Amino acid sequence: MAKRLVYVLNGPNLNLLGLREPEIYGSDTLDDIAAMLEDRARELDIEIDMRQSNHEGHLVDWLHEAQAEGAHAVLLNAGAYTHTSIALLDAIKAISTPVFEVHLSDPTKREPFRHLSYVGMAARECFQGHGPRSYLLALEAAAAL
Repeated sequence: MAKRLVYVLNGPNLNLLGLREPEIYGSDTLDDIAAMLEDRARELDIEIDMRQSNHEGHLVDWLHEAQAEGAHAVLLNAGAYTHTSIALLDAIKAISTPVFEVHLSDPTKREPFRHLSYVGMAARECFQGHGPRSYLLALEAAAAL
């Protein structure tokens, strides 16, 4: 039986994790988070395809690709696009692949402009405020589908 494929998509500025505002986002890099996810994915018999882009269109294309490739689920940390991108909302609504919203911090406890989540309007569930563990919680929820 083939392993289930889970896309892990990361948006703008997440390539700077570990350097960018560590008091908010912690000291783990995106590579650290990828290694942690790979370890857990192996235990769950899941294959991870982890990507990062600072460009909104790449995230939209990758959501479409996840559907076309028959991915089991998508974990999406859209970064600031969470609060601005109707294009991501529409892409999530356009695919049947379940999308789980992920955030290291808790946007609801930050600036008011971060309280609105377009991603959350279509995502199956949101995992936020647990640092890198937010990704693990989302992966486990995806595995349970």
